[in-house]
Amino acid sequence: MGEILDKYDILAAFGMTIYLTVFAAVGSLVLGTVLAVMRVSPVGVLRSMGALYVNVVRNTPLTLILVFTILGLLYIVQLSLVSKDSPTYVIDNGIRWAIVGLAVYHAAFVCEALRSGVNTVPAGQAEAARAIGLTFGQSLREVILPQAFRGAIAPLGSVLIALTKNTTVASVIGVAEASNLMKVIIENETASTLVFLVFALGFVVLTLPVGLLFTTLSRRLAVRR
Repeated sequence: MGEILDKYDILAAFGMTIYLTVFAAVGSLVLGTVLAVMRVSPVGVLRSMGALYVNVVRNTPLTLILVFTILGLLYIVQLSLVSKDSPTYVIDNGIRWAIVGLAVYHAAFVCEALRSGVNTVPAGQAEAARAIGLTFGQSLREVILPQAFRGAIAPLGSVLIALTKNTTVASVIGVAEASNLMKVIIENETASTLVFLVFALGFVVLTLPVGLLFTTLSRRLAVRR
């Protein structure tokens, strides 16, 4: 096993996993927040669009979404996220489209987590906001969303953990993250149990602290009723 660790850069592979997780998490949080606002909007068309997005994306395999970004958007539509003069054109496009695909997919789950948080806010809060003359947008920004985020800390943590583990799917489009390297090691070296344990331990190290952190935050930030 020592020779394998010297020959392959496992830390760099997990570094790519963290890179994908961080940027996809930011993207999914932004898009998911927009979708959550659409889902609770008084405008019927926006509610329908938000519900359609969530229902379609949540029921579409992540593998299919990532393959579509590469085969459909990059190679067929020719929508590149990297300059064609870049010497790492293929690699960088794979990484960036993986981030887009992961963000698009997990935004649906972020949306539902935030919507559940909105549902924990008492109706009287929104009524009070309207009573003092706040618009729907102002009510969301000043009153509802801050409480919704606090109420959705735990489910958002679950989404982040799922996102971390789902970065392994990026290997299907050639992104050199942890599971991709594990596959290379198994194909070129050995399929020993120790190899599986090393990578499994790596994901435990990444996800366990996140779970503990979000559990602690959900207890501390819980809105007192």
